[in-house]
Amino acid sequence: MKKDLHPAPPETLMKSHHMAVPWHNMVEDSESRVPATDGTLKEKTTLAARIGLLTLSVGAGAWRVRRSLNIVSRSLGMSCAADIGLLTLELTCFQEGESYSEAFSLRTAGVNTDKLDAVEKLVNDFEETCRTTSIREYHHMLDAIEEQAGNYNAWKLGLAAAIACGAFTFLLGGGIPEMVCAFLGAGIGQFLRSKMLGRKITLIACIIVSVMAACLTYVGTISLAEALLHISSIHEAGYICAMLFVIPGFPLITGGIDLAKLDMRSGLERLAYALFIIVIATLTGYAMALLLHFQPSSFAELTIDPLWNLFLRLLASFVGVFGFSMMFNSPPKMAAIAGLVGMVANTLRLELLDLTGIPAGIAALIGATTAGLLASLVFREAGYPRVSLTVPSIVIMVPGLFLYRGIYYLGLDNVGDASLWLTKAMFIIMALPLGLVVARVLTDSYFRHSS
Repeated sequence: MKKDLHPAPPETLMKSHHMAVPWHNMVEDSESRVPATDGTLKEKTTLAARIGLLTLSVGAGAWRVRRSLNIVSRSLGMSCAADIGLLTLELTCFQEGESYSEAFSLRTAGVNTDKLDAVEKLVNDFEETCRTTSIREYHHMLDAIEEQAGNYNAWKLGLAAAIACGAFTFLLGGGIPEMVCAFLGAGIGQFLRSKMLGRKITLIACIIVSVMAACLTYVGTISLAEALLHISSIHEAGYICAMLFVIPGFPLITGGIDLAKLDMRSGLERLAYALFIIVIATLTGYAMALLLHFQPSSFAELTIDPLWNLFLRLLASFVGVFGFSMMFNSPPKMAAIAGLVGMVANTLRLELLDLTGIPAGIAALIGATTAGLLASLVFREAGYPRVSLTVPSIVIMVPGLFLYRGIYYLGLDNVGDASLWLTKAMFIIMALPLGLVVARVLTDSYFRHSS
C-alpha cells in the first residue's frame, strides 16, 4: 500500500491557530531534581524563554522582558541575546562555546497586572532560588501563574469600565446626565467585550460589537431621558465617553517607553497595535454617530465652586483609575494604590491647565512624571511593578475624546478641524510615556544606563 505523504493533522492540532508548547517535554530527565544551574543549555534556554514569554504575555514591554531574561540567564551562567516584538520572542543563549536558539509567538496581546506581579516576584528571587530549585519545579511554578484565574468576571469588569468611564466623563467636563449614560453604555460594552474575549472571538469583532453596544446604550438612554425627563439635547455631547473603555493605554505607554530604550521593533509594533484599535473603535463610533444623527460637541459648562471642583476631580480621578486598574486584572489593593497615584497626578494636570493655561502636552508631561515618581516610591515600599501602577494612573490622561473628534471630522472631509484635534492628541500621547521615562531615569539607575 502506498504511504500517504500528506496525512491529515490530528483533530487536536486543528483546535487552535497557535499550538501549545510542550514545556515539560523539554526537560530531558523527568525525575531530575538537580538545581537549575546544573541543567543542560537546552533546558536553561527553554526555561528563560518561557519566563520571558510569560512576562510578554501579561502586557510588559520589551525592556521589562529583556530585564527578566538577563536576570534568569546570568543566574544560570548563560549569556542571552533576544529580539522582542509585541507577540514574538526570539532568543539565543550561549554557554561554554555552545549556543541554542528558540522562537515563540503569542496568540494575542493582553494585560494582566496580577500575573505580572507574580512573575516579577519569581524573577526577582531567581538568583537565590535557582541553586536549590530544579528546572521542572520552575515549570510547575510557571504553570501555576499561567493558570491563575482572573480576579473579576465579566459583570465585574463591566462595572469597572462603567465607573471608570463615568468618572472620565466628569473629568472631561460632563455633568450628571452624561455620566449616567456613559456609565451604562461603557458597562454594557465592556461586559459584551469580556464575554467575547472569553470565547476567543477575534479582536476586531470584539471592538466593533462592544463599541456599537456602548453607543446604542448611550443614545437609547439619553433619548429616553429627553422624552421622559425633558433634559436638554446638549447632553448628547457625552456620547463618545461611553466608548473610552477600549482605549489601549498599555500598548500606547509601553510602546513609547520601548522607543525611548531603542527597542524599535517592539515600540513600533505596540504603537501600530494601539493605533489599529483606536482607528477601528473611532470609525465604529463615527459610523454609529452618522446612523443615529449624533455629532461631537462641547459639554455644557459646569458652574462649580473651585474647592468643590478640586475635591470632585480628586474623587473622580481615584475612581476612574481604580476602574481602569480593575480592567487590567489588578487586585483591589493594587488598584487602590494606582488610584491614589492617579488621583494626585491627574488632578495636578487638570489644575495646571486651569490655573496656568500651559499647553495640554506640557501638563500631561508633568502629570505623567508625577505618576512615575510616586510609583517609584510605592515600588520601594510595596514592591508592585511600576508599570502596574503608572499605566492605569495615566490611561485616564489619554485624549480619547480628541482622537474621536479628529477621526469624525476626517470622515466628513473637514481636514482643518481633524488636524487640530489629532495634533492636540498626538502631543499629549507623546508626552505621557516621555513623562514616565523622565521619572524612571531620575529614580532607577539600571534604566538610566544604556548598558
